[in-house]
Amino acid sequence: MNNLNGRTALVTGSSRGIGEYMAKHLASAGANVAIAARTTEVTDKRLPGTIHSVSESINKSGGNAIPVKMNMRDPESIKSGVDITVENFGGLDIIVNNAAILVPGSLNTVQDRHLDLIWQIDLRGPLLLMKYSLEHLQASGGGDIINVSSIAAVFPGSGPYQTDPSRREGSFYGMVKAGLERFSQGLAKELQDQEIKVNVLSPQGRIKTPGNVWADNDPNNPSLEFEAADEMGKAAVWICRQPFSYTGNILYDQDVCSENSL
Repeated sequence: MNNLNGRTALVTGSSRGIGEYMAKHLASAGANVAIAARTTEVTDKRLPGTIHSVSESINKSGGNAIPVKMNMRDPESIKSGVDITVENFGGLDIIVNNAAILVPGSLNTVQDRHLDLIWQIDLRGPLLLMKYSLEHLQASGGGDIINVSSIAAVFPGSGPYQTDPSRREGSFYGMVKAGLERFSQGLAKELQDQEIKVNVLSPQGRIKTPGNVWADNDPNNPSLEFEAADEMGKAAVWICRQPFSYTGNILYDQDVCSENSL
């Protein structure tokens, strides 16, 4: 499979950051792309980009993209986004679960509502998107599911531990991402006979995207010097070009790019 012409991808959290770059690289490789996220207008200067600005940028560059408003906390919104994508492009065979949030605090300080948020957006939402998309991937005769994870999902092992008070440990984030990785491999095993690949892709290190530096950015005069996530985009395209036997992998963007000269 040398290119992605004729294939259709839905990328969540793609109004900015990692999702935007993954969507743009998939479009450059020939895929139709649904730019799925909640943001339809900029309300916080620290978070530039909308589903409209990203889809317009892709279309102006010769790609084919549509904006799809999708709230990963809302099952009906997820299902509607899948339906809109299929109606516009005639099918769906690549899913990228990228949308996610971090929550602050430790176990004794975290707010209950934040626990609900991270579970609903980072784990339940991706599960529902896979569930609602599955019939369309099956109708296409195969496809790709790429679940974006994090090095936070890597188990820290047994103690004692060295701690850095300036570093956010991200235990809540690591918890849900580890769950997503475990489910991804289970689903890969379940779907391998249907030629639907399920792989996990993580950034090797921190990428200073708008969301990643949001808490540290000045709300009144924010820095807009963000880092590109090109390696995540290149790695996503490479995964989609692999044979259907390439499934159940836990991958890191820099490794994929260096090992395959991307």
